[in-house]
Amino acid sequence: MCGRYALFRWGPEFARLPGFPQGQAPHWSLAPGASVLLARAEGEGLRLDAVRWGLTPAWFTDFSRTPAQARAETLTEQPMFREAFRLRRGLLPANGFYEWRGSVRKRPYWMTGEGSILYFAALWEAYPVEGREYLSAAVVTLPVAGQRRPLILDEAQQRLWLQPDASEEALQALLAGPLPPLRERALATLVNDPALDAPECLTPA
Repeated sequence: MCGRYALFRWGPEFARLPGFPQGQAPHWSLAPGASVLLARAEGEGLRLDAVRWGLTPAWFTDFSRTPAQARAETLTEQPMFREAFRLRRGLLPANGFYEWRGSVRKRPYWMTGEGSILYFAALWEAYPVEGREYLSAAVVTLPVAGQRRPLILDEAQQRLWLQPDASEEALQALLAGPLPPLRERALATLVNDPALDAPECLTPA
């Protein structure tokens, strides 16, 4: 399951996107409930917003149960996700994500792609709190080798995913994968500590 990811490195072009937060800190361990960056379509380009990782529709009341992942196979069936899938699609930028494998003692792995920044397909919602509107998001995941991995989109796929009038058939084709090839590196167990958000998370095994 994609339960933790990282965004600690970005280039000047990314930092120039509208909405990039002043003083944005690098993060080596982002977990559900954290404030993360969401990219959405704005004109011909993208804009960034700080959002809560955990989808929170306006009608939802229990913040302790907000879903951080949305299964690609059932997006159109689940009341929690189907309207956001139709109307509110975004991207979560990341340098990579963590995956734990094993039956007895799970080993952490660092998963990355070809580019310095990956873009995960995401859904977003706005929710009001005391007169203010906040944003939230969930990452779309696919089943891969017994795991749930984020749906990673290339540039052309990103444009389609963010296109407001994209057909459901075209979107369903994206949801069917396949995922791009990923690089993996076995890690020491330091990253198992959910409180650790530092370069040591990537300490090799």
